[in-house]
Amino acid sequence: MAIALDKAASAKMTIEEFFNYDDGTDAIYEFEDGNLLLMTAESEINRRIAMFLLVCFVQLGIPAYRLSMKTEIVTTGSRVRVPDLIVFSEELATAMEGAKRSTIMPEMPPPLLVVEVVSPNQSSRDYRYKRSEYGARGINEYWIVDPIAQKVTVLEWVEGFYEEQVYVGDNAIASPVFPDLKLTAAQILQGW
Repeated sequence: MAIALDKAASAKMTIEEFFNYDDGTDAIYEFEDGNLLLMTAESEINRRIAMFLLVCFVQLGIPAYRLSMKTEIVTTGSRVRVPDLIVFSEELATAMEGAKRSTIMPEMPPPLLVVEVVSPNQSSRDYRYKRSEYGARGINEYWIVDPIAQKVTVLEWVEGFYEEQVYVGDNAIASPVFPDLKLTAAQILQGW
């Protein structure tokens, strides 16, 4: 969940200032149109879902160096998002080698998959804003895992738009990028 900061709301930052910002804490921020957005602590179910998916991708044979949690991605203009889970392509993993900051820059290849786990009061950010930002960034597959609405939305980038498929209960997830993945919406939403 992201919260706009009062002190940052009054003074806009540039993206360069964002990348150099250090408040002396371990806080994680997203950046949106000159404003810092503090990422609050995840709920236990959100953390569990992200970890479960990470393990599932490892079991599918995706090497650990191509999986990341909480890596920043510059999407459009001056926006930086911090998805719950990212699956790198081999090319992106190579581009990230030696990076001083875990940030996917605009000149780098896009990830294969981005997963957002919806937090309370944040659904419009994941369903609307991030959807258009990730599409503009050329991300082929974007999952919105919604433990509140009890559904998993898989968005596939087709001819300039995301086509969506919604999964609930025991519906098996069909991943265009990972066709060998064998998971149901219920398994993902329970995080086990």
